Amino acid sequence: MHIQTGVYIIAVPGNTSGKCIILQQLENSMGGKHRELDNKVSKLRKMLQDAETDIKALADLQDEHDFRKKTLQSQDQELMAAKTQEREEHEGHQRDITDMLLGRNMKNMKMEVVVRQVADALTMADHIQFSLITEELPEWKRRQQVACIGGPINACLDQLQSWFTSVAESLKQVRQQLRKLQELVQKFTYDNDPVALGIGALEERAIALLKNLLVSALIVERQPCMPTHPQRPLVIKMCVQFTVKLRLLMKLPELNSQLKVKVLFDTDVSESNAAKWFRKFTILGGTTKVMNMEESSGNLTAEFRHLILRENRAARSNQGPLIVTEELHTVCFETQLDQPGQNPVHLSTTSLPVVVISSVTPMSSAWASVLWYNMLSSEPKNLSFFLDPPTATWAQLSEVLSWQFSSITKRGLNSEHLSMLGDKLLGRSDPDGQVTWTQFCKASDRTLPFWAWLDSILDLIRWRLLSLWQNGCIMGFVSKEREKQLLKDKSPGTFLLRFSDSCRGGAITFTWVEHTLGGPEVKTGEAYTKNRLASMSFPDILREYSIVTADNVKVSPLVFLYPNIPKDDAFGRYYSQPLETEQKLSVTSSMDAMGPGKSAATEWRPGQQEGEATSGEYHDSGAKHKLSKVAEDASVQERSAGTCSED
Repeated sequence: MHIQTGVYIIAVPGNTSGKCIILQQLENSMGGKHRELDNKVSKLRKMLQDAETDIKALADLQDEHDFRKKTLQSQDQELMAAKTQEREEHEGHQRDITDMLLGRNMKNMKMEVVVRQVADALTMADHIQFSLITEELPEWKRRQQVACIGGPINACLDQLQSWFTSVAESLKQVRQQLRKLQELVQKFTYDNDPVALGIGALEERAIALLKNLLVSALIVERQPCMPTHPQRPLVIKMCVQFTVKLRLLMKLPELNSQLKVKVLFDTDVSESNAAKWFRKFTILGGTTKVMNMEESSGNLTAEFRHLILRENRAARSNQGPLIVTEELHTVCFETQLDQPGQNPVHLSTTSLPVVVISSVTPMSSAWASVLWYNMLSSEPKNLSFFLDPPTATWAQLSEVLSWQFSSITKRGLNSEHLSMLGDKLLGRSDPDGQVTWTQFCKASDRTLPFWAWLDSILDLIRWRLLSLWQNGCIMGFVSKEREKQLLKDKSPGTFLLRFSDSCRGGAITFTWVEHTLGGPEVKTGEAYTKNRLASMSFPDILREYSIVTADNVKVSPLVFLYPNIPKDDAFGRYYSQPLETEQKLSVTSSMDAMGPGKSAATEWRPGQQEGEATSGEYHDSGAKHKLSKVAEDASVQERSAGTCSED
């Protein structure tokens, strides 16, 4: 679930704190480091304010010195012109000259102090900038990766921008102060004056720091994403528009409309070992944008909304060791800032690796690649990643899997869900167990790939079972052994809803308990896929589901939703017809022998296996609606292919 601190809490086996593992390392030091950075920025501002005050005092001293100098020069002229002068006047004049010289020396000493203050401020700015570029910015980018694969939303960019802007403004202020000091020094200086030389060196240092900060400030605020698939960024379908947004982490008005950004594709591929096998693409659409300040926020951004990729088939090389969904590409951005009297400053940044597909069919496999890469790598240009993909621990993978559910369905996976999934994938759920890329995404020994199975269930929830899943009606991922333990001591007719462990397209089923002379007996109903549920809602199926007893009497075996909630109390609000209606919805057999006007509920007969769906039709207030022929054919194909076996 999501809590106010912005952290998803999931109970990962072996993670006693319950906190997300990937983000836990990032969060441990964030609070203290951010407070320390805030304090340093405040200290930097205070240092520059003090330097500003001292520079103003120096300017006042300079004005007083200039006035006294002119006065003494006038007195010298008068004394030389006079024929006679009193000794006392001459001595007083000498004292004034001495005082003026002492004042100039004191001013020079004060100047040296101010120059040291500015130098200290630059050192502080350098330290802050180092932390921003080497620590805070990479950590934000890592949090962005986590957000891209369904983790907690990354909301720290404005804070990072505030620090970048504060340092940039401070460096600008330092340059202004150095120019003022230079003006004061030039009035009384000499060859190889250390103060004058020191000011020149500080000016060069301030320019270098500002340039380095500027180069690091260009970032991808929103990663490439197709508007048709907002929850699965970094997967791009050819000839379909995608969007991407840049931001410069400096809110400086003088930079508005000064940066023209150009979009490129795969400029880093030549550096990859797999480059010779990569498909080649041309990027089309509005590939240049000027960065402007947004009216609402004042952020300096450029958003590309109509980018399209087309493959250069003539440049296509022989097939390499990677399938298309393992082939990684990058969207690159370049610009430059032209400043009078200075060399242009070149800026560039790169998106996270993207996967390019030609149709939506491999979307699931492409998203698996995005998950695996961003879970295990923080290097944006590691395009050969899948030539030798690293393994993941089950603790890492389990929280990412939970994010897939929480981001799309608003309900993550609990510890029991994850334990069952860990058992299915590894044989035994172990937080430190190693999961290979092949285990996660590829089929072996004619088994369904783990991710394909899980993603089909996620799709089933999203389109057919969202409310039931969100409200906790569906237990979901539970093993056969566990469901028997849960049901054996419950009242007859107690049932639970779980996902089929074997249906290729993702399916939901139900298991109930009956009490016989031999003891409690657990039975499993049919498996319902997304296609079948397109014709009739799952709550209506549960409402009308019945079995035929040995006496040829139809009864409903589903009485209490686990642990003891009456079925109508649990699902009444989801029925298509109110509970008090006289004409109940019924599912009937499509056998011709039943004749027109007859109806029968969905029936389960002894020996019928999970997934052996009974084709038929249903009546709603006497109106006859045939089941979708497509859905029925799909169900037949599933059964004939053996995709839904008994769980």
